[in-house]
Amino acid sequence: MAAMMELVDLERSFKVGRAVVRAVDGVSLAINAGEVVCLVGESGCGKTTTGKMAVGLLRPTGGEVRFEGQDIWQMNAADFRKYRQAVQIIHQDPYSSLNPTQSVVDILSAPLLRHGFAHSRLEARQMSADCLRRVDMTPPEDYLDKYPHQLSGGQRQRVSVARALTVNPRFIMADEAVSMLDVSIRVSLLKMLGRFRDELGMTYLFITHDLAVAKFFAWDGRIAVMYLGRVVEIGPTPRLINYPQHPYTKALLSAIPEADPHATRTKERVQLRSMDVPSLLHVPSGCSFHPRCPLFEPGLCDQQVPGLADIGDRVQVACHVVARGARTV
Repeated sequence: MAAMMELVDLERSFKVGRAVVRAVDGVSLAINAGEVVCLVGESGCGKTTTGKMAVGLLRPTGGEVRFEGQDIWQMNAADFRKYRQAVQIIHQDPYSSLNPTQSVVDILSAPLLRHGFAHSRLEARQMSADCLRRVDMTPPEDYLDKYPHQLSGGQRQRVSVARALTVNPRFIMADEAVSMLDVSIRVSLLKMLGRFRDELGMTYLFITHDLAVAKFFAWDGRIAVMYLGRVVEIGPTPRLINYPQHPYTKALLSAIPEADPHATRTKERVQLRSMDVPSLLHVPSGCSFHPRCPLFEPGLCDQQVPGLADIGDRVQVACHVVARGARTV
């Protein structure tokens, strides 16, 4: 069965003065219907750029974005319109993603009227109220005529989710959707998004810098770890969390604090060769992680770019040393 969303050798470059920055460099990722895939990495690793290409907001400079088998940039106007309805985005910042001059009902009515789901203002208002109920903003009459500045951060983000749901999408790209919210609100929002997956069969590409959030939201799905524009490890969440293979994944997991303070103090840390993240203007040769990697082998890691290698248990790792060890087991 073909994947719902497939990224094939995806690349995106930007010009910075006379230099060219490769923000995304050969990312391949397949997401099946009803699946949750979390894209995790440090700020600036290219995960948001990857997400924007997946939902058609940025055109790749190389590779393909395929939705249900079709390259989205080769679609005719009618097919591209259907794709844009089926694929929606939840932005990171609810303070800037909502128009401050529009009321909640105006924000939710716009896509309903634009795509023909509602045929009058009254019908759009009724459907907007249904959308607010779906995201647990009840009674909706208390919110429909309010403006974004009259809502809390959590309420704003729920309106953003409601807006994404107005056109009955099947795929949602959530870009750091809970990073600006309090911890207690994060959990309730993540549970709500999980409910949509169970009830509506929603498919998610969830972008976050927080492995703890990825673990919570995608325990039944997969995590893909990015570093400097490339995916370095991908696998089922329990397998990746409990048995990380790539040195960078191990370093990320070792930095997560534990609930028990004693466990946090005694937790073994991965000792990197350097704490400095290289600039995208000067990406290291070979494996881009080699200047920091504790497994570094001169003449190999600094010369050859590792591809994603299948090491079993649905896990793929871009590391010469780990892949070699898996082959000899």
